[in-house]
Amino acid sequence: MVDLNNIKNISVVGAGMMGHGIAQVSLMAGYNVTLIDINQKYVDNGIANIEKGLRKAKTKGKLPEGCSIADLMSNCKTSIDLPSAVKEADFVFEAVVENLDIKRNVCNAVMENTPPHCIFASNTSSYYITDIASESKRPEYIIGMHFFLPVVLQCCVEVMKGEKTSDEALNIGVAIGKRLPCLRGKRLSVRIEKESPGFIANRLLIPPNIYINYILDQAYEKNIPWEQIDADAGAGELIPMGPCQLTDYLGVDASFNVLKSYEKYISPDFSPGKILNKLITEGNLGKKTGKGFYDWTKGRPKLNFNKKAGLLNPEVLMAIQLNEGCRLLEEGVVPGYKIIDDVMLKGTSMPGPFSSGKNNFEKWTKMLEDIVEQTGKNYLKPCELMKTGEFRTMRK
Repeated sequence: MVDLNNIKNISVVGAGMMGHGIAQVSLMAGYNVTLIDINQKYVDNGIANIEKGLRKAKTKGKLPEGCSIADLMSNCKTSIDLPSAVKEADFVFEAVVENLDIKRNVCNAVMENTPPHCIFASNTSSYYITDIASESKRPEYIIGMHFFLPVVLQCCVEVMKGEKTSDEALNIGVAIGKRLPCLRGKRLSVRIEKESPGFIANRLLIPPNIYINYILDQAYEKNIPWEQIDADAGAGELIPMGPCQLTDYLGVDASFNVLKSYEKYISPDFSPGKILNKLITEGNLGKKTGKGFYDWTKGRPKLNFNKKAGLLNPEVLMAIQLNEGCRLLEEGVVPGYKIIDDVMLKGTSMPGPFSSGKNNFEKWTKMLEDIVEQTGKNYLKPCELMKTGEFRTMRK
């Protein structure tokens, strides 16, 4: 039996952007935190980013009352030896690379070396929790908790169970999520009873990549600059980053791995396109390697979005998201569409597809049918709930 009030020690495995963000908000919530990675340089970078984040939080008056940055950092330990680092952990967040074997190995190592009451929470963006827990000794204490970047600003966490996850572990995960602060307001901690790769948000965000990859391959063959594709998507006007710049920022390999996962779990239509395969082969993984779609060697690239290619239609992206949201309703992953729109707004700062979809579903249905004919990607066919518009009665 796990008592929420007895959870004092949190370990975070993975000191990258997601990991150090989770560690920072855990410190701000009053927990003792151990930040763990395989290399001391990664750990040191993570600690530097935590301190930088805490300084920003202090300027906004968001640190706990009576607590200094030094006070919070005194509660943070580091390690590159996972087995010994988690010996006293009550709760462990996993935020390592999106690779099933690595996540499963981390999960097994954690559960073999933690106290019997410890809960393991994977931040996976595409894998089934059941698969991550498949070789674990305590699958009932393994959950998914998916955060959004940057963790301290995006006020949502999705909490999901696997096939063998206990209600007790799921409840604890939801409660922990609610306790982790967010600089923009109260954190939305969403309980997801039915397992789905990608939770809610990524189930909506990943399918548009089927269409985007088709467009990127078209642009590559026609030698069209990537800036023009980002401009098509509304970069610098409707959204801060277009698909090419965003992929570089998050990591080309991260996008590639997620698509390979969806290809396995959901449909072959998610298979990464020619240009993504080319960048992976070349080792040009975006910002972290200095090159991807763009050159990052001198910092954030200065891009010109004044000219559009006219290849990518951003309305198609919303149509695909509406269709995927309707699939979540059909599958019973969520009871109504309001939670989908709430997760999208709180997690990605973008509106969900249902508000506009209620008035555009007929137009968007025809749009998707045309896209399927154009691309041959049958996964994008509109589902019945979208075609009929019956989702409009399922708000809750």
